[in-house]
Amino acid sequence: LGRMKPVIVVHGGAGRIFKEREEGCRAGVVRAALRGYSVLKQGGSAVDAVEEAVRSMEDDPHFNAGCGSVLNEKGEVEMDAIIMDGKNLDSGAVSAVKCIANPIKLARLVMEKTKHMLLTDHGAHLFAQAMGIPEIPGEKLITERSRERWKKNLEPDSNPEEFQKDLGTVGAVAIDSEGNVACATSTGGLSNKLIGRVGDTACIGSGGYADNHSGATSTTGHGESIMKVVLARLILYHMEQGMSPEVAADTALDYMKTRVGGLGGVIVVNKAGEWAARFSTKQMSWATVKDDNLHYGIYPGEKHIKSVDEAVASERRGF
Repeated sequence: LGRMKPVIVVHGGAGRIFKEREEGCRAGVVRAALRGYSVLKQGGSAVDAVEEAVRSMEDDPHFNAGCGSVLNEKGEVEMDAIIMDGKNLDSGAVSAVKCIANPIKLARLVMEKTKHMLLTDHGAHLFAQAMGIPEIPGEKLITERSRERWKKNLEPDSNPEEFQKDLGTVGAVAIDSEGNVACATSTGGLSNKLIGRVGDTACIGSGGYADNHSGATSTTGHGESIMKVVLARLILYHMEQGMSPEVAADTALDYMKTRVGGLGGVIVVNKAGEWAARFSTKQMSWATVKDDNLHYGIYPGEKHIKSVDEAVASERRGF
């Protein structure tokens, strides 16, 4: 069997990216893609690569995941995450978790150390303790920006819906040199959401799906709309019918828009290593590495290309 050329694709969330955050979002997805790719280049698995890429974005306050997550109605951070291995359809997810830096790590432990697929809230917290995951004070995850926005949304004449356009779920998909695919998605959810709200991210088939027989996808956007159409699985279904990643993604996003009025974005890789990053929102930060070339963008039709060596060098200089 010819070895696959590894590919990684990441997104930093679909929505509206405000000018002052553009640079940081671009740099953040590029960093995550380079980190994931370096795992693949060293012979690491697709699962290792997507976890590493997502962890990098959870630690970056520019994104609505891990540190930088938005706050619920009570002013707390509650996070959701999922990871899936396309080899055997194993998956692990956590929802409504608090006080840990990297929900994606916990999701992977759920996948590998339990017979279950999804642990929530208090149970997820007990499991994290049992696994020796350090607890951090909730305030450590809260940025000035999240708190400001939470306050604005509490004002009587505010419209939280307006703010939801700036979503910032993070995700990654990859194929490794063995031809195995994986996906990972992580989020702080919706600003000022009800306590205990779980969106698409933690739900298999909605926030992400990976199957070696067809490919892998990670989604971002309006969670409730994504759940209604089971967006991630829908894209893979279209690829099973012979569509390219790009056409499958556009077809599914179009259906979500016409059927339930929902906007979002997706990243996809198929079993042949072809990829796509598509969105129906104004923007989505994304980056891909394939054949030692880095591609990245934020606006529709925008695509920068750099060699990985050049990108890694400018990373070291701090962009």
